[in-house]
Amino acid sequence: MARKKVDGGEFAVLCIGGFLLSIAYGVTFLIPVLVGQRGGDEALAGLIISAATVSTVIMVILSGHIADAIGSARAVAVSGLFLAASALGFAIIPSAGLSLMIVGFILGIGWGAFYTLGPILVAAIVEPVHRIRFFALLSGSMMSGIGAGPIIGRIATGWSMPIETAFVFAFLSSLAGGALYFLLHIRLTKAGKILPHVNKISFGATREVIASPAIYSIVMVGIGGAMFGGLSSFQTSYAKAHGFDYSLFFIGFMSAAILSRLFVAGYVVKKDPLYSLLILTSLTLASILLFLMLISSQLAYLGGAAMLGLGYGLTYSVINGLAANEAPAGLMPQSLLLFSLAYIIGVFGFPLIAGNLIVSSGVQTMLYVVLMLAVLNFALVLFRIAQRATGANEASVLRRK
Repeated sequence: MARKKVDGGEFAVLCIGGFLLSIAYGVTFLIPVLVGQRGGDEALAGLIISAATVSTVIMVILSGHIADAIGSARAVAVSGLFLAASALGFAIIPSAGLSLMIVGFILGIGWGAFYTLGPILVAAIVEPVHRIRFFALLSGSMMSGIGAGPIIGRIATGWSMPIETAFVFAFLSSLAGGALYFLLHIRLTKAGKILPHVNKISFGATREVIASPAIYSIVMVGIGGAMFGGLSSFQTSYAKAHGFDYSLFFIGFMSAAILSRLFVAGYVVKKDPLYSLLILTSLTLASILLFLMLISSQLAYLGGAAMLGLGYGLTYSVINGLAANEAPAGLMPQSLLLFSLAYIIGVFGFPLIAGNLIVSSGVQTMLYVVLMLAVLNFALVLFRIAQRATGANEASVLRRK
């Protein structure tokens, strides 16, 4: 019964559309280069990226209401127009100040709606037993698009084209992705797979989710988002400081993200999620330590990126599934909305801190802060394992009594 509910055609459209829309976010990792060419620094780049935080938070909160009004897939289709507008704005606006901050705000509107509603669409067509696997496939498609953005920029500059070419490409891909989600809306509506009047977030629902085990995954994704936002948004600065080709980071990260979801995710989801997270957060921690120790090895740089793609990428997939499956009864969509909100605050908010750290103290200082975040996520997993073991021991004692 569960397998019958998963329509391969619907899911393929969802993933392809997700890949195309994610390119618009991926090219934002080129903003430090774009701003640098226009006379700015990493602090200004961080400010522009973080301008998306406010609009994204608003959209995450409102996306459930919008989805209830017009349908999740159609709402994502509209978000594609905002992503396209932001990409075009980055490409054609010549200044690097307030105008680009406004463009960043527009980016947040598009990305907030898409990023939030994508997992809810998966949950609408996939039974709980399969969610972690299908969340992994969707997030793999999104990660691939995100990683493709900077690579497109590197190819463009390698062919003596301006960096703005990558943003024009993202403009076109966003329009194509939005069109696919509009077609998906039509198909889901005909199949009766739209979930009406269940997606809205409220203070009461928020309190219930926070009081549930899902809160651990929500906190972890916020921390992980900050790590990813810091490492990716300023990877061009890190690579320049060490004489690396920044495209190697995104090639390694994207390749590992894709391959792990194709060949490893199916194995991971069958295992104990907490022990899986223990291994995956350890890999993430090790990759950041490697970035801190790197001096001149391009191969080690590529390997560290691949390790990050495997560790961080699969961690995200596992906690995404846990946020859905550990949510209170009837509040799975709201749990996923809070999951998205936490990620967005981390991924868009932390670059503001990271950019200022780089300008004031250097890239290495920023990496040490990211390392502390990785340690915190690892510690949260250890806490959950210890908490479960304590609960199991107490239950065993009560049974003997």
